[in-house]
Order: sequence, then C-alpha cells, then structure tokens
Amino acid sequence: MRASRKRIVLYYPQQWAKRQEPPYCRFTQEMPLALLAIAAWPLRDGYEVVLIDGSRMTARQAHQSVVAACDGALLYATTGILGQQITDGLVCTRQVKARHPRLPAFIGGWFASVTPELQLATGLYDAVALGQGEITFREIVASVDAGEPLDGVAGLALRRNGEVVRTALRAVVGWERLLNLPWSLLDVEAYRGPQLCEPDRGTVGEPFGPGRPRFEISYFSSYGCPHRCTFCCSPQVTGQAWKAMPPERMLDDLAELQQRWGFDGVNFADANFGLHEERARAIAEGMLARGLRFSYFAYLQAASIARFQPSTLDRMAESGLYTGVVGAEAGSQDTIRRIRKPTRGGENMRAASELGRRGVAPLMTYMIGYPGESVESMCATLEEARQIALCCPRVRPEVWPFRPLPGSEAYEEAIREGFQPPQTLEDWGRAEDYWTDEAWPGRIAPDVQHARRMFMFYSSLAQGRVRRKQGFWERRARQRLERRELRFALLEARVFHWVERLAGRRT
Repeated sequence: MRASRKRIVLYYPQQWAKRQEPPYCRFTQEMPLALLAIAAWPLRDGYEVVLIDGSRMTARQAHQSVVAACDGALLYATTGILGQQITDGLVCTRQVKARHPRLPAFIGGWFASVTPELQLATGLYDAVALGQGEITFREIVASVDAGEPLDGVAGLALRRNGEVVRTALRAVVGWERLLNLPWSLLDVEAYRGPQLCEPDRGTVGEPFGPGRPRFEISYFSSYGCPHRCTFCCSPQVTGQAWKAMPPERMLDDLAELQQRWGFDGVNFADANFGLHEERARAIAEGMLARGLRFSYFAYLQAASIARFQPSTLDRMAESGLYTGVVGAEAGSQDTIRRIRKPTRGGENMRAASELGRRGVAPLMTYMIGYPGESVESMCATLEEARQIALCCPRVRPEVWPFRPLPGSEAYEEAIREGFQPPQTLEDWGRAEDYWTDEAWPGRIAPDVQHARRMFMFYSSLAQGRVRRKQGFWERRARQRLERRELRFALLEARVFHWVERLAGRRT
C-alpha cells in the first residue's frame, strides 16, 4: 500500500446524554478503543488519522470539529452501540454529509453489524463493516484511495440496486496480524482531568479507599467469545471465535503506558477476560513479577471463576483485580440451560464467595423476563441474588429486565412472543439502560417487577452502597432482605429518599 498523507476522520459518538458542562463525571473514562484499533494499520500505511471523541466535549463542539476535519479528507467513519451513541453518531454523520455530500462514509461496530439494513437505509453510508474491523478498514481505505469498488472487500454490507448485499465473509484474525493501538492519537489529559477533578463517589471496589480520585484507562486484550448464549449477539458478530493478545505483549504495552501516563487502574473491555485460566494466571503472575502496580476491572464468567484453581484466584487478586462484571444471568438451572450459559448449579454462589473473600468486589448481573421464562424462574433468580447480597457483602448482585438485542437468538424468540422492536435508528437511540428501562413492557408480571425493584433498593442500601456507611437504614434494609419483607417496601423507599433529600444528601 502506498504511503500518503491523506486524511481519515474517525468519530466516536458521545456515550451518554450529558446534562452538564465539562469537566464530565468519571464514567466518561472509557477510551475510543474500537476506533483506535481500526486506525492502527492506516497510520502504519502513511495516512493521517484524526480521531475525535465526542465524550470529551459538548455535542456541538464535537460535531463542528468533525465537520471541519472532514474538509479535504479521504473518508469518514464512525461506530456506536445502543442509546446515545446511535443518536449522536447519526446527528454528526448527517452534518458531515450535509457539508461534504461526496465524502465516502462508513460505520462499524456490533450494533451496525447486526442492523446493516437500518444503517444503509439512511443513505449516509457507503458500506457497513461487519464484525472485526481492523483488516476490513485497512482494505476500505486502500480501495477508496485507489478509486476501486468496495465489492472486493470482504466483510461488508453494501446497497446495490436497492438491495442490501454482503461481500465475502471476513475471517476473524489474531494478534499476529494486529498492531498495538496508536495511543498517540489521544490527548490523555482529556481523560485524566475529568477523573481527578472529583473524588470517587462509589465506584465498585474502591481499591484506594472512598473519596480518593484516581485515573483509569480502558484497554482490550482479546476479541470475541466462544460461548453460544442466546441473549448475546456475539455468536453472530464474531462467529464464536476468541482471539487473545499474548500476555507478555500486553504487559509490555501496559508497562510502557503506565510509565508514560501514570494511571492507577485499567478497565479491561474484553467480552470475556477470564476465559482461559492459564492466560489469566500468566497475566497476574506477569504483573507481580514486573512490579506493575495498578488495579484492574474485568468482565468474567461465574463458571470460569468457580472452576479456577484457588491459587489462580489468589494471584489475580494479589495482582490488582478489584472489581468487574460477572455474568450470572439466572438463578434457575433450567433457564441457564435454555439460554446456553455454561454455568452449572451453585457456580454463581461459589464465584461470588471466592471473589468476595479475596477482597474482590464484582457486580454480578442477572436478568429476568427471557423469552419463555416462567414466573417461578424469575423468582428463583431474585432469591439467588438475595442470598448473595446477604452472604457476600462485597459482591453487588443486580437484577435487570431482559433486553432483546438484535442479532441474538433470543431477539428472534422475543419477536415471536410479541416483542415490538424499534423500527428506526432514532428509536434505537432512545434505548436507555438496563437498570431502569423495561425494553419489553408487559413481559414481567407486575408483582415480580415490584419485587425486583425493591430488591435493588434494599440490597444496595443494606450493603452500604447508597450512603457509604452502616446505620439505621442499612440495618433495617438487611432485616427486610433476611425476612423477605416487601409489603411496605415502596412506602419505605419513598420515606428514605424524602429523609435524605431533607438532609441535603443525594441518593
């Protein structure tokens, strides 16, 4: 590929609908890893890459910067997942095309990969990149630069003669064909500043003690997941492939980054960080041997934690694992089997216990309302979460309403059972979070939904995660959980919030 200085503009849409001016709160720590990944090869090939992260500024500033950068550019590309990123990316791309109508535009990421028809129907994009994007994007850039048709690039969805067509399937590649991320494209102070300007007010785990600001970076060291969970779109997007960066290569990169940036923690964005015990242990032992001192967050599976050797879990905790998300999913073994989760009976509780007693404070996530799920199964999930909240005070169990995700097997099941999915990108952009947004109204019986909400209230209060202390309200909440008393829970919750507001405290 010939070298040039032609410009590529990448836009990472805003992650959250912000209601405040900068500096923004800590959860905007997430870095635009997906766009850094696809930028690596074009940079190596000699192109100029401008990457604009919408979460670093107001929407107006971000969109103006993108439109200006697109003047004279070779192409523009963006990404985005559910919610605000869809909305913001759509608004920005429309502004880009209004000012630069002939500029080639592309979109990728998991949501675009499973909804290419919606993306192409906007008329904004020349193609949708499906699945893993690093090599696909490199070939897109080369084709656009050479003026060649995109039909020869594997891994794309294109619109031809009014129909959506797909080019040849793109195989998933490993790190032998991937470059390290080009971190130099980021202004690290734009990520460090918002985190250090305010103290931590309750991040799970709190490895440095409550109230102390800290600087964390995001990082990914593996791609994909081999499991076939029906509620997840990964089987379609990644083809159940799993590719991981060699531990020594990853540790070399992180050691250099910490020396340069001085961060306190790493938020691993891997879909399944702890898939292989040997690799998880090698990473932990490598960190200890090198004297790398930072805490880390990871997405883990209960089945993996429950089956790891105790010594592996010891090394992980010693090396800095302080929190993460553990996908527990259900408390009924029949439902676990139906959603194809590789968890056996009792492993959720065992994983919670093993992590908690080592000082690790994970968020354990459950869902209720799967297609075909019975009320008995939902109640079993609430009961298991209740037991974990009582027995493992460092573990944070949460029960969310099931959300049908496009591209997943359960999404098609939900439609057959009456789920009405959003029909436009604008509608998908209105999707909120798992905590509050019931995406499938009517799927969960009112009494079960009430029990879920009250469990969330009492468990967070009993564990001291609301007021950061143990007092009257916390002891009372624990008693309610122990006795399964929900009769007056809603009234009690309203009284609690009223009292806290009168005292001038946020809850």
